[in-house]
Amino acid sequence: MNYSFSQLIGAKESPNYKTEILSGLTVALALVPEAIAFAMIAGFSPLTGLYAAFVMGFVTSILGGRPGMISGATGAVAVVLVGLVYEVKSLFPSIANEELLHYVFATIILAGMIQIGVGVLRLGKFIRLVPHSVMYGFVNGLGIIIFMAQLPSITAIIDKNPALSSFLSFTQAAVVDAPQLRAGAIELGTMLALVLLTMFIIWQLPKLTKAVPASLVAVITVSILVIAFGIETTTVADTLKPGETISGSFPPFSIPSIPFTWQTLITLLPYAAIIAGVGLIESLLTLNIIDEVTESRGNSNRECIAQGVANITAGFFSGMGGCAMIGQSLINTSAGARTRLSGIVASVMLLMFVMFGASYIGKLPMAALVGLMFMVAFTTFEWASLRTFRTMPISDVFVMVAVTLIIAFTHNLAIAVAAGVIFSALAYAWENAKRIRARKYLDDQGVKHYEIYGPLFFASVKTFAEKFDPMNDPKEVIIDFAESRIVDMSAISALHVLTERYSKQNKTIHLRHLSEDCRKLLANANTIIDVNVMEDPVYRMPLDS
Repeated sequence: MNYSFSQLIGAKESPNYKTEILSGLTVALALVPEAIAFAMIAGFSPLTGLYAAFVMGFVTSILGGRPGMISGATGAVAVVLVGLVYEVKSLFPSIANEELLHYVFATIILAGMIQIGVGVLRLGKFIRLVPHSVMYGFVNGLGIIIFMAQLPSITAIIDKNPALSSFLSFTQAAVVDAPQLRAGAIELGTMLALVLLTMFIIWQLPKLTKAVPASLVAVITVSILVIAFGIETTTVADTLKPGETISGSFPPFSIPSIPFTWQTLITLLPYAAIIAGVGLIESLLTLNIIDEVTESRGNSNRECIAQGVANITAGFFSGMGGCAMIGQSLINTSAGARTRLSGIVASVMLLMFVMFGASYIGKLPMAALVGLMFMVAFTTFEWASLRTFRTMPISDVFVMVAVTLIIAFTHNLAIAVAAGVIFSALAYAWENAKRIRARKYLDDQGVKHYEIYGPLFFASVKTFAEKFDPMNDPKEVIIDFAESRIVDMSAISALHVLTERYSKQNKTIHLRHLSEDCRKLLANANTIIDVNVMEDPVYRMPLDS
């Protein structure tokens, strides 16, 4: 079968190649400090993060289920790897850093296999169970994290200047080193001014022209100003520790050299499962967000497989693994990119920076990249959600705020989303439990009818049981489920208890208008629990006393 180039890059119509390429270049610039920072969180070399960003971005751009979405090294995965490093070091106190990395790469490969399994089993669809309130909390929490992740670049200026630090903390001594304070204030003021200039360009340029990505123009403009006028400010190279470098070759291929034993497997598997889960949650939620932004629909199962293949590849090519990145994905889509080409360009350009342009990238002012990520944080945060506080149900507001706070304080996306889903499910169950009710009447034959409304399940069985009066009801009772459903084992148990209560009074009870799924549920439970009677217009069965 023949495919056009547009189809291969995921475009439904002829793409704007200039927009795709320029947007990819912008994303590549934004990926550099993020990849370095996340590698440093886990205690790895910057190249480990940069290689992961290249491999993750390249593979998912080609194979992923959402054209335009960007993947790379992420903080969510880095935090899990910190725990893995601690675990391995506790087992092997004298292990060298190079040997330690082999355990990390093996864990990333194992996580990738789990993700492929999720995709093959088509479990990605379960992301639909995540309520909108959890989505709001997710993006708001990520917006806060992205914002807070940029603050160290600013506070580092304060920390390295004792006079400025003392002045701002209101603990200055009687005699302040005025020259030192002035120098620190100038450096901090310069940094903040450049950050604000970057943000201003990104904010205002789209009002004048959308021919080029505003983010790219802002970063280049601020960089040119700093270099041309010799402005003293922190650069990307200044963030590296002594002996570290962002200059490297093509990611080296290696097979993790670890003992293939049961002990190794049980050590790595829990971390691999967490990485797989966190990676898929962040990736699939990002996919949903980009779907809304672009008004199109991605393929969640295909994305699961692509994330798995990317992590396996990263593990074999010296990368720390990762997942989708909501910040860089929004940079990409807000610049107008809609195809796989932008992600491919971003990852390839990132590799070019590492192999040939490290010295130039090292000169980029951190202020420009911080300003860019500040704007990403502001656009990531769902400000509209704040206006819904008075209109949303209190349970949804609670879930949204809880998820936001859990993410902001723990940086654990999996726990935050899981907690949000559980809170929402419990709130839903509670609301539905209050909806069960019964309409009662006696017919001409003296038979009492109970017409049940609302679902019968674990949360509503107590209210359901309180509707009946076996002592005072007539000899024959009909419970009509035309407007209700028997949902779970608790509902079956409640019916069993109710039939026994009537049986003790030598009274007959019938269940009418049971749906096909309810009859099947009762029939399946017949070996577990004594279901006394089942009746509807088709089936009539007497009470088995």
